[in-house]
Amino acid sequence: MKAKKNVLTEKLFFFCVAALFLSAATSSHADIYRYTDPEGVIHLTNVPTDNGAPYVLVMREKRVLLKVPGKVSDYDVLINQASEKYAVDSTLVKAVIKAESNFNHKAVSPVGAQGLMQLMPSTAASLEVADSFHPASNIDGGVRYLRYLSNLFKGNLPLVLAAYNAGENAVLRYNNSIPPYKETQTYVKRVLHYLEQYRNEKN
Repeated sequence: MKAKKNVLTEKLFFFCVAALFLSAATSSHADIYRYTDPEGVIHLTNVPTDNGAPYVLVMREKRVLLKVPGKVSDYDVLINQASEKYAVDSTLVKAVIKAESNFNHKAVSPVGAQGLMQLMPSTAASLEVADSFHPASNIDGGVRYLRYLSNLFKGNLPLVLAAYNAGENAVLRYNNSIPPYKETQTYVKRVLHYLEQYRNEKN
């Protein structure tokens, strides 16, 4: 009898996971978390709000980078404001956004980077960006990060861009040079190409 009950509980659990995943699929996060309380009751959620509960990730949403182009002009004011605030070239910011998200503020990468400037959740948290899908917050955080990297690498733009893509530690690990990652090397060239393009458009 006990074995039957366990099988039934397991089937019910997976049914609930599937139902919750479908209902969460329309939200920005469809990861499913589970924890069992002291009374043996299983709790499932896509938004773990109880910090004291031992949640376990049981299903991860497959994230896809959406590069549906947005309108460049929609973000000109926000880009200019952040650029002036942190003393970063506005055309550089525009070039980074073009390469990162193609001006789609809802873009999400396969590794979880979010928004216009594709901030990783850990980076967004360190920059105190509460909502990476909010254009103003995302741009402010991304430009502030570019300012930090520019200071760290003494204005060496290729290194700044490499660090933005691969992380500052990767650049430092390779003795202040662009890491030998094909993705990062291609990224640096792409941003520099867009930068030249936007500068030519201004002239």
